[in-house]
Amino acid sequence: MTHLQIRKIDFGFDDTIPFQWLPSHPKFGLMANAISIMAIAFEKFIVINTRAAIPLIRDPAAAGEAEAFLRQEAQHAKNHRRHVAALVRRYPGLQETVDEAYAAFDRLVATRSLKFRLAYTADLESTFTPIFKVMLDHEDELFRPGDERVASLFLWHFVEEVEHRSSALVVCDAVVRNRYYRAGVARAVFRHIMKVYRDILQGFEKHVPEADRQAWYRNVSPDGVRREEVISRLPLRPSWRTRLGIRPPSPFAPASNREMLVMAYRLLLSQLPHHRPARQPLPRFADVWFRCYADGRDVTRFYTATR
Repeated sequence: MTHLQIRKIDFGFDDTIPFQWLPSHPKFGLMANAISIMAIAFEKFIVINTRAAIPLIRDPAAAGEAEAFLRQEAQHAKNHRRHVAALVRRYPGLQETVDEAYAAFDRLVATRSLKFRLAYTADLESTFTPIFKVMLDHEDELFRPGDERVASLFLWHFVEEVEHRSSALVVCDAVVRNRYYRAGVARAVFRHIMKVYRDILQGFEKHVPEADRQAWYRNVSPDGVRREEVISRLPLRPSWRTRLGIRPPSPFAPASNREMLVMAYRLLLSQLPHHRPARQPLPRFADVWFRCYADGRDVTRFYTATR
């Protein structure tokens, strides 16, 4: 039996939602907005693939996990669509960026085997726990100071990603039955998802004024994040960092050097054939959020609800 809970939460986003919802850490805020657009396209992809996989799963427990997994992901997509729709109303050109993200995953559905698509989902989902642990371990700096409506959306999404951290791998193993296949396609998977991410960031540059973004493609692209984090953490004088084009804070500024190294190590482990997400260390904040929800509080305004 699956232990996943389907939480039907309705987040409301009106035209007062700012594009840069986290002015204290604008690079992280821009990155999160890109995740919001990726989420609606990727989670549609997950639902399509998981529905196709369920009839092929012989183990009833794995089939139950698959059903709960796709239902959680459908809820994520629903609420991220609402967030993105609010941004599109303010910046209509962003619809082009959203459509391109959908098209990138639609092409995979049309051209790649179900086996590849399930491995794609398992590869990517396996990275979420180490990444979201770092984020949630520093929610007081990376979420609390921002627009509470947007911050609450990401807090809910990320704790549920941690909750179903094993689900994509359960589905993949039940259908593919070859743990080495997932590792073999990892390079193609991450090449594709990084292109989608870069295209979204370029869409922001094209359609959202610089004053509203407060951060740029060069700061939060995959190469940009690596550069920002490395240079920001070196024992350099502030004037030297400025000459190198680095303006604090970096996207993951609250995390220590050790935390970033551990995250990188666990990301590498996540792609090994015998990786098991259930063994990953979890963010303490997840339990805080789950208790808040269980108490019946309004998690769409998480910080107000927990005062």
